[in-house]
Amino acid sequence: MKIAVVCANGKAGSLIVSEAVSRGLDVTAVVRGNNKTKAPNTLIKDIMELTAGDLKGYDVVIDAFGAWTPETLPMHSKSLKVLCDALSGSEARLLVVGGAGSLYVNPEHTVQLYQTPEFPEGYKPLAMAQAKALDELRKRDDVRWTFVSPAGDFQADGARTGKYILSGEELTLNSKGESIISYADYAVAMIDEAVKGNHIRQRISVVRE
Repeated sequence: MKIAVVCANGKAGSLIVSEAVSRGLDVTAVVRGNNKTKAPNTLIKDIMELTAGDLKGYDVVIDAFGAWTPETLPMHSKSLKVLCDALSGSEARLLVVGGAGSLYVNPEHTVQLYQTPEFPEGYKPLAMAQAKALDELRKRDDVRWTFVSPAGDFQADGARTGKYILSGEELTLNSKGESIISYADYAVAMIDEAVKGNHIRQRISVVRE
């Protein structure tokens, strides 16, 4: 299996690369500068300049793009459109590192996590940007996409347990009543989905057991 991880030098991207490499997969890091990951192959190119030719031949493309500042938040939608256009009509799967803020908190799917009073104000702009990107992604019936949301508490330096609960559109709590997962366990779930998942044109979510 050939996998390309876009924006691979980031914290999530690099751990996803490491997880894929540890399983013996053929991994290419798509980066703007030097490859700082364990990927044996490198494509140096800005995400906004990727073309169908660049991504041809990959079974799975993982989008690990992240933007945090107010002026760059629209890039979540813009960069995802570039990837979708490049993969349009192909058999390759597009897996997207999403956010938890857009998860629903009610069975009717009318209220998202970022719309609740408890959600931190400082994270709302990011959550709204990622929710917008997901809404736009749902309109793409020409791409075999999967949007993977982490738990609410997404811990960059948490341990790798290798265990997680796979869920869907709603915020899910574990047996301890927690919505938490480490980047490392999220990477496990992401590569599991790449290798054996079939959630085509669906949003899934993961939480630590």
